[in-house]
Amino acid sequence: MGEVKVEVELENTLDSGFARHGALEMEKVRRFRARLLVDSGAIMLALPQDYVEALGLDELGKAVVTYADERKEERPVAGPVTVRVGNRFATVNCVVLPPNAEPLLGQIVLEMTDLLVDCRDQKLIPRPESPFLPELKLK
Repeated sequence: MGEVKVEVELENTLDSGFARHGALEMEKVRRFRARLLVDSGAIMLALPQDYVEALGLDELGKAVVTYADERKEERPVAGPVTVRVGNRFATVNCVVLPPNAEPLLGQIVLEMTDLLVDCRDQKLIPRPESPFLPELKLK
């Protein structure tokens, strides 16, 4: 089956808001495309420090993260960042990883975009019940 990596657009959410309200030129919104490893075992979006700096995200606090080898470490949390996967998006905070670490797309983004991991074809796909727009529960 192997790893599933997806191309996403990462965007500084605050920049985008300023641009929509005329306080910043749209060309100055910090954004770029990147390939992220889909990690259904991770809760949050996790981006390396160099991505966070390139996007100009603010550090918002700290969190203790548990790695796959059960090691625990305190890491910064930054945001907000908008993640676009195809025509779907989620605005979230991210755990800041060391520079050049592999970026991870976790469960929160998958839930907010209502996308499933297709391991066979190594991509994200909409749930069959919501092929056009995310279907989100509010109960």
